[in-house]
Formats: sequence, structure tokens, C-alpha cells
Amino acid sequence: MPSRSLPVLQRAARGLLEMSYPLARAGLFQLDAETAHHATIRALKVAAATGLLKLLPPTPEAAPVTLWGLRVPNRVGLAAGLDKTGECIDGFGAMGFGFVEIGTLTPRPQPGNEQPRLFRIVEREAIVNRMGFNNPGMEQGMANVARRTWKGITGVNIGKNFDTPNERAVEDYLHCLRAAWPHASYVAVNLSSPNTKGLRDLQQEESCRALIRALRAAQEQLAQQHQRHVPVLIKIAPDLEDAHIEGLARLFSEEKLEGVIATNTTLSRQHVQYLRHAEERGGLSGAPLTRRATEVIARLCRALDGSMPVIGAGGIMRPADAVEKLQAGASLIQLYTGLIYHGPGLVRECVEACAGALD
Repeated sequence: MPSRSLPVLQRAARGLLEMSYPLARAGLFQLDAETAHHATIRALKVAAATGLLKLLPPTPEAAPVTLWGLRVPNRVGLAAGLDKTGECIDGFGAMGFGFVEIGTLTPRPQPGNEQPRLFRIVEREAIVNRMGFNNPGMEQGMANVARRTWKGITGVNIGKNFDTPNERAVEDYLHCLRAAWPHASYVAVNLSSPNTKGLRDLQQEESCRALIRALRAAQEQLAQQHQRHVPVLIKIAPDLEDAHIEGLARLFSEEKLEGVIATNTTLSRQHVQYLRHAEERGGLSGAPLTRRATEVIARLCRALDGSMPVIGAGGIMRPADAVEKLQAGASLIQLYTGLIYHGPGLVRECVEACAGALD
């Protein structure tokens, strides 16, 4: 095939993928939400294994930025939660993401909470999940990461096992950090999922400071051992009071944390009251979170005063939402629920909007 014909075919393939998503979504939304999720992952794995994804254009260079010594080709990433196991990095990477974050992974495998545990609130373009860190464990997760052929930036989101008491949570995070180190571009420490009992208590100042210090000590040892540095970020909740956000910002700056991901899912039901599934336990994501996540990012970035990069996540359903996160101070953004409701075309649209906003 003449090389000049390839970009034409790649653009056509991407256009077909984007146009076909509304039909695919109609079928997937007839299924239970978790069943639809697994079906999507299987389809992406098949597409990767058969070479179909090679028809898509490579990850676009648009407003690239270098953070933590990593050159990020565009500002749009995949948030943790969609590829919990690291099995589908090639599939998501082919969609044009500048970086992909997998997990949350825990030291030992765990099944998560009882089903059903994933619910759509279609009227508000929202999702409620109480998955509970269902994952195959660090060993299998890292084996999956090692098999990827996509060479882009891959973050690994780590957590503690549900039956590990908070007094021993540091041990779980250190175990995960050591296991992830040879494979991860960066590590995201999840302290903010609402679906593991007591996890958010680790966002309290004393616990958080002790954890960061333990992680930094381990980083120094691992960097010497492996002759490579892996940045560590912490992911925070959107439900923190303003004083708590500012206190964490001071702590993060004092302890020289390398970055923050803001935000995780919310326990608030302010914008979905009285709708079906609104009262299900778990974290809410999607459009109802858009404004609050942006407010948290703005307050956090003001308090940090440029001392570290922030990745903005939460309710990015349209390109304008991504731009607002950047304007609030985020250096990068991440998609999750918006991808489910609007399909892979949202990735390209956000990449282009972010690049335009940064021109």
C-alpha cells in the first residue's frame, strides 16, 4: 500500500468508528451496565489482537507537554476504572489518548462488591458505581501491562485491599509501588474511592503525611535499584471541604509530592435526586460532577501555586468541559464517563479543544 494512502485510510477508519458509536451505544445500553462494560473490553481486545486498531491514526501530537520527565503528546488521558486489569491498554491507546491509566490494582486479587454494582442514570449522563476495587491483583495486572504493544505513557492506579486495616495500609501501597515500578510511567495512589470502607480516612493530614513519606523513601530506593524514576501522584475526592483541600495542598507542597489527580467520584446526589438508581450506594460520576470537580481543581491549583502539576478529572462530557479544567489550572485531563456516553470521538474533540485553548 502506498504510504501516502495510509493517512487517508486511517482518517476514514476513525470516522467510521466515531459515526458507528451511537448505534453501538444503543445496543450496549440495552445490557446491564457491567455486562456492557465487559463486552466493550472484549471487543477492544479482539480489535487489538486482529490488527484492526492499526488502521486508526497514531496518537496525535497536539499541545504536547513534558511533565515529570515524561513527554505527553496531548493533554487528554483515560482515567482509571475503565481498564482495571490492564488488559486493554492497546485498545484504549489506539483511540488517541495522550496517556492511559489502569487500575485500581491491589496487592492481592479481590472480587469487589456484590453485583449489581454499576448503574446508569441516563437522564443526567451519569453513572453510579460501587465496584469495590475488583481486580486481579498486582502480579497479574503488571503481567498484562508488560504484554502491551502500545508504547505510550501508562499510569498504574494502586489501592489497598478491602480487608487491610488502615493502620497497615502503607504496607499495601508500598507493595503495589514496588510491583508497578518496572512497568509504570507513573503511579497514582488512590485514597479517594468511596467504595472501600475507611479508605477516604487516609486523606486526613496525619495519615496522608505518613503515607507520602513512606512512598518517597521507597521511591529513592527503587530509583537506585532500577536506575529509573517513577513519579507518584495522589488522587483526591471531590467531597472535601475547602479548608481540607487547602490543608492537603500545604501538606503536598511541604512533602514535595509530585502531582495530584482531582477528582474521584462523588457521594453527593444533588443533581440526580428522585431519578432511578440515584439512591444506589457508591460513587457518582458524569455530568452531575462537572462543576464540583472544576471547583475543586481551581481551589487546589490556587493553593498549590504551581508547586506541582494537577490532572483534572470528573464530569468531562464535552470539549468545553475539558477546556474549563485546563483554565482552572489542570495540566492534563482524564475521561471516563464521557467516553461511555459519547464514544471515542470525544477523545479527538477534547484533544483539539485543549490544543486550541493553549495556542
